[in-house]
Amino acid sequence: MEDVEEFADALQRVRRNAGLTYRELAERAHYSHAHLIRATSGKQLPTWEVAAAYLTGCGVPADLMPVWRRRWEEAARDPRDVVALLEHAQTLEHLGAAVAVLTRPRSLRTLQQTTGIPRATIQAWLRGTRLPSRDRLDHLVRSVGGTPAERSAVARTLSRLSTTERTPATIR
Repeated sequence: MEDVEEFADALQRVRRNAGLTYRELAERAHYSHAHLIRATSGKQLPTWEVAAAYLTGCGVPADLMPVWRRRWEEAARDPRDVVALLEHAQTLEHLGAAVAVLTRPRSLRTLQQTTGIPRATIQAWLRGTRLPSRDRLDHLVRSVGGTPAERSAVARTLSRLSTTERTPATIR
């Protein structure tokens, strides 16, 4: 998994390979040079809009942007160990928080389009206000690229929490 620093280093390499200074890139990307320098500091991941403008300004072809978007999404994932979060989850809210880490940085609309699961349902799962069915939650986790270990941990946690909830009317 790529982290924020690796993504920032990759952006810097692209700029250097394009032979551009930050000021030259700023003119092309329509962001200040200070903003672009911060984007490559490795301290905080730039927004996708900034990263895309940076890459476009460096001359990265449009057909490579989906590859860069996937790299950006990997770097955007919370660095905490999702499996550990799930193993310590005691409530539906904890489960929802761990699944939210897996789904970042995708919007509810994107998740709905990807999975076919209504936004309101996904939002209730992430907030911990509704107990998801195992199959539907696994479909969501699989759709966002959850690893086999993460999928297994989600299933174990859901199973453990399901026995304590025992409210079939809330399973959706």
